[in-house]
Amino acid sequence: MFQGKMKALTFSYDDGVTQDIRLIEIFNKYGLKATFNLNSELLGQPGELVCNDVTVNHTKVNPEDVKHIYEGHEIAVHTLTHPNLTEIADDKEVLRQVEQDRINLSELAGYEVLGMAYPCGGVNCNDRVADIIRTNTPIKYARTITTTESFDPYPDLYQYKGTVYHNGGWNKMFELGKQFLELKADTPQVFYIWGHAYEFDIFPERWEQFDAFCKMMSGKDDIFYGTNLEILG
Repeated sequence: MFQGKMKALTFSYDDGVTQDIRLIEIFNKYGLKATFNLNSELLGQPGELVCNDVTVNHTKVNPEDVKHIYEGHEIAVHTLTHPNLTEIADDKEVLRQVEQDRINLSELAGYEVLGMAYPCGGVNCNDRVADIIRTNTPIKYARTITTTESFDPYPDLYQYKGTVYHNGGWNKMFELGKQFLELKADTPQVFYIWGHAYEFDIFPERWEQFDAFCKMMSGKDDIFYGTNLEILG
């Protein structure tokens, strides 16, 4: 249970982009909690991405601003430089990408970082990589990009599957939100939403829509609002 409640809501956002600042303003307005997964060796770098034929800003937050920006939320590992860990043959390099990022982020955050999300699309984790992380680092969970559209907590914390990816299931996220609000749970249930804050800029109207979604989900007595670590760790 989650502080005596059977339902928990959490969010996870990747890459540490400057759009996180606007997203956090929404979360803070409604008392919601999220986890932000950062690449410590890419912090401060400018960039752009083309998504759905739209060019969006992909500039990373500055390292000296990390503690302030993410205050009240969780900072988590996303590897040093965002490689696909399954394509790295050397186990020591897999470990370096994860553990050194964790150490760097812990120094910036001012607390021990214990969570993670795997970088890259496609097949971005496997049993080998998960075992390296499980047996060689203090990390307590690592989220994949695969979703279940279920509220049942995924049993494998080191290849964790969330409920819905906001950009790939925008309408589904709202449908699931309404289901979660109506759910009378007698076993622990987790509504886990993940994405990238820059994706809101692909469809700018989604900023306002997401604000409405967060308002809809907030302030419920039967829901625990927590970071990934608070819920999974």
